[in-house]
Amino acid sequence: MAPRIGVVTFPGSLDDRDAQRAIRIAGAEPVALWHADHDLQSVDAIVLPGGFSYGDYLRPGAIAAVSPIMTEVIAAAHRGMPVLGICNGFQVLVEAHLLPGGLIRNAHQQFIRRDQRLVVENVDTAWTHLYSPGEEIVIPLKNGDGGYVANDETLKRLEGEGLIAFRYAEVNPNGSLNDIAGLSNERGNVVGLMPHPEHAVEAGFGPDTPEAMSSGTDGLRFFQSAIEALTARVS
Repeated sequence: MAPRIGVVTFPGSLDDRDAQRAIRIAGAEPVALWHADHDLQSVDAIVLPGGFSYGDYLRPGAIAAVSPIMTEVIAAAHRGMPVLGICNGFQVLVEAHLLPGGLIRNAHQQFIRRDQRLVVENVDTAWTHLYSPGEEIVIPLKNGDGGYVANDETLKRLEGEGLIAFRYAEVNPNGSLNDIAGLSNERGNVVGLMPHPEHAVEAGFGPDTPEAMSSGTDGLRFFQSAIEALTARVS
């Protein structure tokens, strides 16, 4: 039986259907979860999708982080369930204290949209183990509040413990400290990143590559990694 991966929809989520589609393409069963519920519907993993939850009022992700469903997501994450936060979902994970630091307005104060080159730093997670250390991938990026910040002590711990999952390559699009594009928790089950892997899962709809236009599928292995990790856990 294929793993069931839940995708939470908050008011203002934009990429929940895209995440469900990516999960289906990767070979799992997507399950729609609603922000006001306490029922995770027996899913095996969870994706917090991109968008502008609650209109980004207060701070991006701050209101979503205290929504009813997040009580269950936080508890599940602490039990070891794989949880992926994409863009606004990364902001929610930070606001929920499942990942450290904060995300602020881009350094240039403008929304940015581009195909972003990333370096894979941490492959010891449920969402990245099908990548290679130091591998460069291209994932679409679109955000206005993607500047990662943390105090010196936190940055030193992230660097020392290998918890930086991805760094921006060639250009830092939003002023993130240490070029941080994504993080993992210590256990490796929770990963958050600003770029959107769900937009690079099917040839014809992804970033351009040297081989062909719109042929990039570097995001697919996020979801395949989780499926393989869950399958291995069951067997």
